[in-house]
Amino acid sequence: MGKTAPGLVLLCTLAMAQTATEPPKSVAGIAANYDESAAGNYALPDPLMTADGKPVRDAKTWTDRRRPEIVRLFEQNQFGRSPGRPAGMSFDVFEKKGMAFDGKAVRRQVTVFFSKDKAGPKMDLLMYLPSKASKPAPLLLNISFTANSNAVDDPGVKQGEVWGPDKKRIPASKGRAFGKLDPLPWLDHGIAIATVYYGDIDPDFAEGFPYGVRSLYPKPGQDGWGAIAAWAWGLSRAMDYLETDHDVDSKRVAILGISRLGKTVLWAGARDQRFAAVIASCSGEGGAALSRRNYGETIAHLTAPSRFPYQFCLNYGNYAQRVDEFPVDAHMLIALMAPRPLLLQTGDKDFWSDPKGEFLAAVSAGPVYRLLGKQDLGTTEIPPAGTPILHDLGYLMHSGGHGTIPSDWEVFRTFLEMHLLKP
Repeated sequence: MGKTAPGLVLLCTLAMAQTATEPPKSVAGIAANYDESAAGNYALPDPLMTADGKPVRDAKTWTDRRRPEIVRLFEQNQFGRSPGRPAGMSFDVFEKKGMAFDGKAVRRQVTVFFSKDKAGPKMDLLMYLPSKASKPAPLLLNISFTANSNAVDDPGVKQGEVWGPDKKRIPASKGRAFGKLDPLPWLDHGIAIATVYYGDIDPDFAEGFPYGVRSLYPKPGQDGWGAIAAWAWGLSRAMDYLETDHDVDSKRVAILGISRLGKTVLWAGARDQRFAAVIASCSGEGGAALSRRNYGETIAHLTAPSRFPYQFCLNYGNYAQRVDEFPVDAHMLIALMAPRPLLLQTGDKDFWSDPKGEFLAAVSAGPVYRLLGKQDLGTTEIPPAGTPILHDLGYLMHSGGHGTIPSDWEVFRTFLEMHLLKP
């Protein structure tokens, strides 16, 4: 049998996930549970209790002490430690005022060089700005599974590359995971939109360390950054550019990602508070779903050698069989977004990603939002499909499986209009 491109395998896998009706009974030889009665009894770590057992009763203690503690715990035990902005980074705006979509959009394309070596790792940022904007526009930054030239139907976009056989970059062909990105509805509402390809930042395959941004730094140890932390780091580098663009209101930049890229935007939002809002779609285990809840995918599934251990730090796998000792859980990752707006989107048939587990995690993050003067979910009862909660901490479960459906995007826009566009 001939070799298959890693990107093609991923696209096919994700497409099947969107349409699957029966969740897998076992993955990597590990059984999966979908029985609520067997989800287990568990006690969650208290996000409002410091490491030395002192309660957090005010915003200052949260901001100055407890929040940094939780970030460090996630760095040490799940995502790994990431570097800051690289000294040799530079930007090349190779298209500044391209017109697109019958004059409704100004297309801008930027290459972000992650080091002084222009032949080294780099990322292309594709932007669409409202052509009639009279002031800097708020912006939604999407991280995509495919090259920019595949992500949007626009012949003016630079031809992108994806990872092919033999761990080499090849020209991107047709095919999108989770459908195309449609800029027009966002532009019509005065919101700019941008996208980056996660493979430009770091490849999504085992032993990908030598090929992406992590190769610019010493090889990581037990708490070294995995691929998800690298992708999140790349979003921060996109933000570095956006802060220099006078057509963008960099104080109102939201980020969006789906599936493993939902995990990515949660971690990016946790580490980089410049992001004003986060929308995480079907982030599941390792994202917004509670790890201590034995339902669907688990840490053991994620870190099995044949699956995705490379996406996390090595320490994460230590909790595959002892999740009760995990010093953090998803509610604490959610709490790191506070007081900024966060919308979790799930599907009621996406059992593998545990939509109820995401809801329960959001409920348990509520005390942090309330402490900071923001509105939590306001309920402990999971709403029916198609009934969004659009508070500062929001939740949307559509009728369907993994990923997004067209109506989700309308809710995403409403959410950002409520929280980013308000005076």
